[in-house]
Amino acid sequence: MPLRVFNTLANEKQDFTPVRPGRIGIYVCGITVYDLAHIGHARMLSAFDVAVRFLRWAGWEVAFVRNWTDVDDKIIRRALERGQDPGQLSEHFIEECRRDMQSLGVMVADVEPKATDHIPEMQALIARLIERGNAYASQGDVYFAVRSFAGYGKLSKRHLDDLRAGARVEPGEQKRDPLDFALWKAAKPGEPASVTWESPWGPGRPGWHIECSAMCQKYLGTTFDVHGGGKDLVFPHHENEIAQSEAASGQELAHYWLHNGFITMDAEKMSKSLGNVRTIRDLLAHWDGEALRAFLLSTHYRHPINFTEAAVLEADRRVDYFYESLAKGDAYLAQKKLAGRSGSEPLGEHVLAFREAMEDDFNTAEALARLERLYGTLNARIDAKARPDEVAALLQTARALSGVLGLASRAPLEAVRQRRQIAAGRKGIDPKWVEERIGARIAARKAKDFVRADAIRAEVAARGVELRDGPGGTEWRVVL
Repeated sequence: MPLRVFNTLANEKQDFTPVRPGRIGIYVCGITVYDLAHIGHARMLSAFDVAVRFLRWAGWEVAFVRNWTDVDDKIIRRALERGQDPGQLSEHFIEECRRDMQSLGVMVADVEPKATDHIPEMQALIARLIERGNAYASQGDVYFAVRSFAGYGKLSKRHLDDLRAGARVEPGEQKRDPLDFALWKAAKPGEPASVTWESPWGPGRPGWHIECSAMCQKYLGTTFDVHGGGKDLVFPHHENEIAQSEAASGQELAHYWLHNGFITMDAEKMSKSLGNVRTIRDLLAHWDGEALRAFLLSTHYRHPINFTEAAVLEADRRVDYFYESLAKGDAYLAQKKLAGRSGSEPLGEHVLAFREAMEDDFNTAEALARLERLYGTLNARIDAKARPDEVAALLQTARALSGVLGLASRAPLEAVRQRRQIAAGRKGIDPKWVEERIGARIAARKAKDFVRADAIRAEVAARGVELRDGPGGTEWRVVL
């Protein structure tokens, strides 16, 4: 089937037709870096990461751009609170975010532009809008004249009259119309020099919306394929991006607009006022990054997703199942003297089923369900002592399709052990204690004291630890 995506602009699912055959340009609005990234950011990052992974696997040439907003009112306020320079603050949180992204398996984009590196492009775009009559300078600020762009509201499906009723002019703003928004903000007393640039309209800094317009068009062209971000960006950010970009060029900015849904925390909206904002860093102290990723992919990216401990635990079990299945397959082939990673082509029927799910607007929930059925088949064929070449093909297919979702890419036994440490910490189990009890059990068995050995097994089982005896010795796992 052809690739289909839900286009917010058209408010419907559409067949995807690229600007240039075989190539897709994607721009995603990244993070405003004034604090640690939270689980809502993780959803955006993982949703578009998996879309890019799939498109490349499916044979598309993808140019992927995801920006950093490193100059903004929130950054300046936070820096002043901390007594830091805003540039240093934003750079610190960019690096912290990159650490979290790596833990979640989020790939680095082809280009990750920073707003502060593109001030000349923003000023050129603003000058063009003034020249065309779509913007005006006012006491050091520059505003976009919303009513000068006839298509305003086409993305968010909002009408100017409705917007006018709720619009207001903030103190100090010199707008001609309350609907107008800032393209350039005059420097304010007390703001650091590091966030102030000279311009034809006086010293100042760019408004948020103009930043993305300048960066996306620099790297992807005047008109490109896909613009994405969180659903909260539809209005006003993306609506304003469309208005200023298309007013300046007279051409469409992006053909398809994709937006991921919100995250709720135990059925409540995530917000700082409720005190339920969970940072990625905090969650990584309790959960493996791959479990968080699997949780985020378990719901279609456009739909809302409710964060609960039970839902993440279910995703964690699924990741466990994947890795244990891969380890079981590797062990089976090693026993049969056949390497599972070489010479086997992915099985067409499973690849087709997976691809159909992903080509339907990147339906990761369905793709995961089909992938889990593949793992079930792999385990069943191993248990049935199937031919090694059949198991090898299933194993290779499972690895390949899991990798498209950014899952199960670590060495299985290593991943099982790493994940076991996190699960033990979550349950208050000391791994050293478990290893000591395993040693005591081995000693009891050598002494043929099987009653004692069984008592030790029961003792650790009562703490939530399962012991597994095998040819290589005794392994253990935390019962999830």
